[in-house]
Amino acid sequence: MNGATRSRPGISLVIPVYNERDNLAQLHSELARVMRSIGDAYEILFVDDGSTDGSDRVLRDLRAADGHLRVVTLARNAGQSAAMDAGFKSAAGEIVVTLDADLQNDPADIPRLLEALSGWDAVVGVRRERRDNLVRRVSSRVANYVRNRLSDETIADTGCSLKAFRRASLSRIVLYDGMHRFLPTLLKMEGCRVREVPVGHRPRLHGESKYGIGNRLLPSFMDLLAVRWMKRRKLRYEVKDDI
Repeated sequence: MNGATRSRPGISLVIPVYNERDNLAQLHSELARVMRSIGDAYEILFVDDGSTDGSDRVLRDLRAADGHLRVVTLARNAGQSAAMDAGFKSAAGEIVVTLDADLQNDPADIPRLLEALSGWDAVVGVRRERRDNLVRRVSSRVANYVRNRLSDETIADTGCSLKAFRRASLSRIVLYDGMHRFLPTLLKMEGCRVREVPVGHRPRLHGESKYGIGNRLLPSFMDLLAVRWMKRRKLRYEVKDDI
């Protein structure tokens, strides 16, 4: 292990993985190339969320060849929020960048997010041109509209996983199942400064999407109601004196 990988990384990339075997080698190659061009100390942290397709073997092989890469393996499939939470808690960098493992987020957008983070606590990617089928595009647009209306928010694309955070800000929130979709709102509730920047989006080449209307509509709506309740019940006070 060289000196660069022994030092504390400035940037941690957190990538939840669930049955993405055929995407991992290309994703790792693109991430490594982008991070080398940035020049800062970094780590690539894959969180295997109980994959059953051999993703774990691919990750072990990649780990053996790259000292910047770490793998956190969950005992069983626990969902994306749990995988992200495990990654956040294991990340060593002062800046944490998240993205999906399906290659639809473009690693080339990471430098843009890091630059935009200056003076802010979090940067949220907004997919300029969705490269999904019509049903997914329409359902996402409707979901974002309903989510913003009921939660009194303005986040244009909370479903985009490409985000950058200051780790100190992430430490101020507690994630529950399904709450990864509301990270910008949860951070803003804690007084964090959140901005949005446009990012690219690519078509899925391998594997299948883990989300569809059937398995996200009702859970997402229930999560939305919980966030709405949290915003309304948030404690808001300031101490005038303490003598």
